[in-house]
Amino acid sequence: MLSTRQLRYFEAIARHRHFGRAAEDCAVTQPALSMQIREMEEMLGVRLLERGRGGVRLTPVGEEAAARARGVLAALADMERTIRDSGRLLEGRLRLGVIASIAPYLLPRLLPEMARRYPGLEIALRESQTEHLVAELVQGDLDLVILSLPVEHPALDAMALFEDRFILAVPEASADFPGPQASADSILAADLLLLEDGHCLRDQALNVCHKADARQLRRFGASSLATLAQLVANGQGITLLPDLFVRAEGGRMEGIRLLPFPDPVPARTIGLVWRHTLPYREDVEAVADMVKACRPGG
Repeated sequence: MLSTRQLRYFEAIARHRHFGRAAEDCAVTQPALSMQIREMEEMLGVRLLERGRGGVRLTPVGEEAAARARGVLAALADMERTIRDSGRLLEGRLRLGVIASIAPYLLPRLLPEMARRYPGLEIALRESQTEHLVAELVQGDLDLVILSLPVEHPALDAMALFEDRFILAVPEASADFPGPQASADSILAADLLLLEDGHCLRDQALNVCHKADARQLRRFGASSLATLAQLVANGQGITLLPDLFVRAEGGRMEGIRLLPFPDPVPARTIGLVWRHTLPYREDVEAVADMVKACRPGG
């Protein structure tokens, strides 16, 4: 029978595609990890990996095995958590992931409220991009993630929390937008400033500006909304800002004119995501209620 150790080692290799990094992640030596994988392949009677100079690749059956290993490890983590915390998610340690375009504007209000309602709760935060947070959630390293929907994965459930509307930010002295409202049709890619690749907000902004040719975007990507706002204030271009950020900044920013979009207003849906196997629906709903109550302007 396969051991949980072998499953953890194999999942690490599938994630890193590299024996050395997988061994480091699992805090074991590379020969020890390699031996466990060889024994796993011998026990199953199949080749799970293709080893070569270019690194490690999974065979088709290896890809299937990796997906199932993640599910087993996540279910084991949930079982352990349920027993240890007596059936409550909001007791003990909550591992919470939040995407970077939400965390700075929601957490300053959310964390004190969670501490007030659940004084014994220890929160371990992880701020990153959607792709990384979803992977860590699926493999059992996180309990809940707050991000922008949709997220489609067979191992995950999601709950929509609120709509976060987009606002066009232009330099205060700009003459290109004389009216009181924004127009997506008038936004040129050459003027548009966006977050760097990997941020879901970048793709959402491009969806709003559907006539902007992505090939004409400037080779620049900011890592935060605050950086984008400063660039706009200094006349370097225009950008789309979510209402969550604007409200957290008090609704006004020096050097920037904020233009709302007419109906239907483009928006992103902020939601909460968790694994199917997480047996804490009541606590998930409690976190959802706190997020909705603590959003700026909520």
